[in-house]
Amino acid sequence: MEEDDRPRRKGDAAGKLSAEDLAPYSQDELAERINLLESEITRVKMHRDKAAAHMAAADALFGKRDS
Repeated sequence: MEEDDRPRRKGDAAGKLSAEDLAPYSQDELAERINLLESEITRVKMHRDKAAAHMAAADALFGKRDS
């Protein structure tokens, strides 16, 4: 089984973040958290786009792989 086909682990970082109680955080702490999460989203999107470009280059060179 390829890594991309594996089921997502339960209790991963995104799941833990979404379950966290936000009540104790101040407005400033929430704003900082939003900034950090937006930066992480940007980083993940850049990695995804880089991986897609790599796959497209491999497909162009070797032909598209069957799913």
